[in-house]
Amino acid sequence: MTLLQLKYVVKIVECGSMNEASKELYISQPALSSAIKELEKEMNIEIFTRSPQGISLTVDGQEFIRYAHQVLDQTALLESRYKHTIPRRQLCHVATQHYMFAIEAFVEMIRETQADEYEFAIREMRTRDIINSVANMQSEIGILYTSDFNRDVISKLLREKHLEFHPLFTASLHVYLSRKNPLASKEVVTLQDLEPYPFLQYDQGEEGSFYFYEEAIWPKYSRKKINVSDRATIFNFIVGLNGYTICTGINNEDLDSEKIIAVPLDSPETMLLGWIGNERANLSRAAEYYLSKLKDVVSSHGHTLI
Repeated sequence: MTLLQLKYVVKIVECGSMNEASKELYISQPALSSAIKELEKEMNIEIFTRSPQGISLTVDGQEFIRYAHQVLDQTALLESRYKHTIPRRQLCHVATQHYMFAIEAFVEMIRETQADEYEFAIREMRTRDIINSVANMQSEIGILYTSDFNRDVISKLLREKHLEFHPLFTASLHVYLSRKNPLASKEVVTLQDLEPYPFLQYDQGEEGSFYFYEEAIWPKYSRKKINVSDRATIFNFIVGLNGYTICTGINNEDLDSEKIIAVPLDSPETMLLGWIGNERANLSRAAEYYLSKLKDVVSSHGHTLI
């Protein structure tokens, strides 16, 4: 059964005769009659009764024509959506851990977008939610890190959900500190240096085990600890409470010129930053463009791309 055969059936019913339908369809009557007979044979029904007075729909034919109209109506909707000449609205949805370089790349992408219409979304999310968002195709790209500590667990979960991790760069560990913090002038800080200060950690919810922490390492015991859900809050606590959090060290000029500084942490651990995509879906052109800007931003901050 083809769409063309369905169109033939509908046109015959509209015209009331095979002869008139063949004229409007610009095909010969024998060819039209043959196409209908092939359809009837394939569907194992008789759609039309033929007599010297003309043709009419059978009971099966009356039901068939209703389904034919539904199929053709849906086809028309698809064609109107995808076969028009007006450029379609660009779409790009990204889910990410709380990284400023991911936001910076998003800003650069939008600044350079030439499309008249677009619908972009970037969401800073918990680690497990990022993975689920890409698995469910709510986001095309997810940005997160792996480390020696969490790599086996994260990799297993990605495989189960048919996701692929694409490494971008490796980052040594840093801490964000207030410029007024006594440790801000040190070239390197240790976890022992940080003991008197509140440890700020991104909340991973009730289902988030330590394998999903955004911080690659954390103090074994912290007398002062605050869980937060967004980047603005963590920055306010860094400045207002002299707190700290562990990060990649990638800074942007706006943050660096204000009240917060990134200081290297004395640790052999590293973070492998990358993006995840769904193996069952191809990236849109907008998503591919975002990845190119992401790589540009990472390179501009002095990191070597993998």
